[in-house]
Amino acid sequence: MSDQRVLPVILSGGSGTRLWPVSRESFPKQLWPLLSDRSLIQETALRARGPGFSPPIVVCNEEHRFLIAEQLRAAGISCGLTSGGQRGGQGGGRILLEPVGRNSAPAIAAAACLVAEDDPDAVLWMMAADAAIADTPALHAALKLAVGAARAGQVVTFGMKPTSPETGYGYIERGEPLSDAPGAFRVARFIEKPAAAAAAAMLATGRHMWNSGMFVFTARTLLDELAVHEPAVLEAVRRAVAARSVDLDFIRLDAAAFAASPSISLDYAVAERTVHAAVVPADIGWSDVGSWGALWELGVKDAAGNVAVGDVQLEGATNCYVRSDGMLTGVIGLRDAVVVVTEDAVLAMHRDAAQDVKKLVDRLKAAGRHEAVAHNRVYRPWGFYESLIQGDRFQVKRIVVSPGHQLSLQKHFHRAEHWVVVSGTALVTRDNTTTLLHENESIYVPLGAVHRLENPGKIALTLIEVQSGAYLGEDDIVRVEDTYGRV
Repeated sequence: MSDQRVLPVILSGGSGTRLWPVSRESFPKQLWPLLSDRSLIQETALRARGPGFSPPIVVCNEEHRFLIAEQLRAAGISCGLTSGGQRGGQGGGRILLEPVGRNSAPAIAAAACLVAEDDPDAVLWMMAADAAIADTPALHAALKLAVGAARAGQVVTFGMKPTSPETGYGYIERGEPLSDAPGAFRVARFIEKPAAAAAAAMLATGRHMWNSGMFVFTARTLLDELAVHEPAVLEAVRRAVAARSVDLDFIRLDAAAFAASPSISLDYAVAERTVHAAVVPADIGWSDVGSWGALWELGVKDAAGNVAVGDVQLEGATNCYVRSDGMLTGVIGLRDAVVVVTEDAVLAMHRDAAQDVKKLVDRLKAAGRHEAVAHNRVYRPWGFYESLIQGDRFQVKRIVVSPGHQLSLQKHFHRAEHWVVVSGTALVTRDNTTTLLHENESIYVPLGAVHRLENPGKIALTLIEVQSGAYLGEDDIVRVEDTYGRV
């Protein structure tokens, strides 16, 4: 007998390019607190927590694994594994690592294969990590209807009540009601992102809804549908799951097998081809948070229609979205503008051009600009570092190590390092000696020395690092030993 609880599967892929310069590949939009004091992935996970839900499975790429694990822990959702890679740890959540991006169909198929080992009739609720939903009770009411249809063998999606003729979303046309699943309807057809005139025409019919990208189905139904419509995906993913390994608290799919899967979305692989497609209409205040224009629509506005986030001063501005993650930002006399300021980049544009940010990011990537993909602050499982000054043969960084954490035991071939402790306590290994450093104390790490930095204290360790040498790239690291399993 299948467990009656719903098992959430959260897909945390993509880089949120249209929300550059805040969202970048190294730290994408789902990890940012864009609408509240919680990140989007935290909000998503908390919507699926409680007596009716099993612990979640999060599917993400390797680079974000520690960030996601820490954010879930901070939200009260622990993820841990037994030695076999099954349920275990406090809370029983699981983080499944994709060795390479292959879109949503292989990602959800991997989760379904894993779940089916224990219970093929488990109901999975597939969600993107980066959507906003205003009305959680209404969401749960729609989910209850979707679960009923899923248990009847349907592949169920949620049709969002449209509030405007949006051209950035796909649409679903509602068909006849399902006799064996009250509240659910057959899908008459899926419609790609339309032109403005077509979107307006569909809005007028009352039969068309936005495609949310959320799905509900049993593991058995999904795997059976993939066997019919995309057997190559199913074969590759099954091999990747069967040959998985456990890395600390993460389940690592076999890289060669998973890479052999075609890259295809669940919409194209199954939803648009199955005869069992169903839709549950929902009015839940949904947004995919896909652009700065969407954040303006969702934000709290002043009397002039402006949304201001951070250290922002406005004078004579109207209907603007202005965000500063650092320096004071002043905006005077602008209308319908977006201004976003980070430590290393500024974006200024008309709100109507929100969908064109990707074009700018593509140009930056083509020019080899690191700002296209990474922030100045770089997060690691032990904390973070950020570059303060770069010059000829030297670089100055700020390093922050979380309490109880340590960097890898490592050496460099091309640079030496000077460390000055600003706050906290540092335990430094340098070749065969260890030294305890306190505030305002320093140490020199010569080129070639095997060294490690640890924080044995209960508060964050902050230090200034001065690097000097012929080459200062991050790839000049030879790891001798690493707590986090990196090479």
